[in-house]
Amino acid sequence: MTDLATWSVLHLFLKIRSDSDPKKAAEAIRRCEDSGQSVIAVATAGHKSDIGLMCIGTDFLAQRQLQLEMKQAGYALPYSFVSRTEISEYASTIPEQMKEARLNPQLPPENLTSFCFYPMSKRREPSYNWYLLDYDERLQNMMEHGKSGKAFRGRVLQLVTGSVGLDDFEWGVTLFGKEFDDIKECVYKMRFDGASAKYAEFGPFYTGLVLPMESVFI
Repeated sequence: MTDLATWSVLHLFLKIRSDSDPKKAAEAIRRCEDSGQSVIAVATAGHKSDIGLMCIGTDFLAQRQLQLEMKQAGYALPYSFVSRTEISEYASTIPEQMKEARLNPQLPPENLTSFCFYPMSKRREPSYNWYLLDYDERLQNMMEHGKSGKAFRGRVLQLVTGSVGLDDFEWGVTLFGKEFDDIKECVYKMRFDGASAKYAEFGPFYTGLVLPMESVFI
């Protein structure tokens, strides 16, 4: 276990409406940042959303206030995800510096502007029930999964946040990549690992580019 504190993470995905007010939205984000939260703006593609916001920090109520003010600024909110930074039970022995990076991440990473978010859970089916495996088997699966991810170091940064008991899925996965192809290749390769191929269930994917706030709210 670690004494480092976890942070709240709120993903908001917005749709622009005829009455959306980008000036009010920008002011709301500045207030949220003034309270000590980090807010990342993403220009998303596809029908599911137009804008993504990732808010991370220690103040859950400030994040909720941002959510309310986005609605008050005229934006629809078709999807959101609530989670916390965490250290997996399979990574409890990693160095303290790595624990700090997972619990209190400094985002967005420099030069990694391609963005993808998706929620996921572990299967609990009669034939493939992750929670009926013993710890050593789960650990082996996760070590294999982590080894695949390490091949993309420098090209893709992954932040896995915990949402067990907080949202419909058990984890949220946020990926920052140099290019969309890097993210695509990373997700594809890691799906062949047993932890993913046998035991993972995925929710909707949201993809876009991390941009300055004034370029997203136009």
